[in-house]
Amino acid sequence: MRLSRRVALFLVAASLVTVLPYEAMSHARVHAGKAADPQPFGAECRVRVTGVDVVAHCHNPYPDTDRVSLHIECDPWWDIDTDTAPLAAGPAMTVRLSGRCWEKVRSAWVSHGR
Repeated sequence: MRLSRRVALFLVAASLVTVLPYEAMSHARVHAGKAADPQPFGAECRVRVTGVDVVAHCHNPYPDTDRVSLHIECDPWWDIDTDTAPLAAGPAMTVRLSGRCWEKVRSAWVSHGR
């Protein structure tokens, strides 16, 4: 039995639609319970590591206060990792966070909170 070209194309299209994941299909969907964030939030932070010292400068251009905290992970297992206390970066404000390791810095990042 031989399929016509239209039937074959329809079967291929139908199989692609059923095989593609739901997120890959183009559609607009509103999720119930998740409202869009009305205002942008979060300070822009620059982290600089110089040897064993870490300094972060965070500037908040938005009207909401951002509570920023610096986290430093030290490389040797015996060196204590550092987390600074949250510091409030108000609107149009720049704050400086600093810390250090004894021997070597593995990574450093800044966390944000409302």
